[in-house]
Amino acid sequence: MANLQPAGARWLPTLAALNGLLAVGVGAMAAHALTDPQAKAWATTAAAYQLPHAIAVFALLAWRDSRAVRGGAWALTLGTLLFGLSLDALALGAPRSVALFAPVGGSLMLGGWAWLIWVAARR
Repeated sequence: MANLQPAGARWLPTLAALNGLLAVGVGAMAAHALTDPQAKAWATTAAAYQLPHAIAVFALLAWRDSRAVRGGAWALTLGTLLFGLSLDALALGAPRSVALFAPVGGSLMLGGWAWLIWVAARR
């Protein structure tokens, strides 16, 4: 039987699961491998955002898998990846310029939540 889902619909849960995987892995790295206090702080912050946003995306798709909800979920997923990966990279010694991606990711997360408020309010 043919898969009638749009191609992006398959990528959204995959990337949300990647956020969850990174959160657990980076959290473990912060707890057991990193010794620099700033690196630990970056990794801990990344994990603190990645895990709940990964769970939120799955909850959103279970609640209402509509085009409008997927739009907000995409913003959350991509924003969390940009934010989290930039902090993860900093924790692993990447150049400070990588930090420029964090506010872009944060803005996408804020936009995603704002979009979802609009979706829920008009329901």
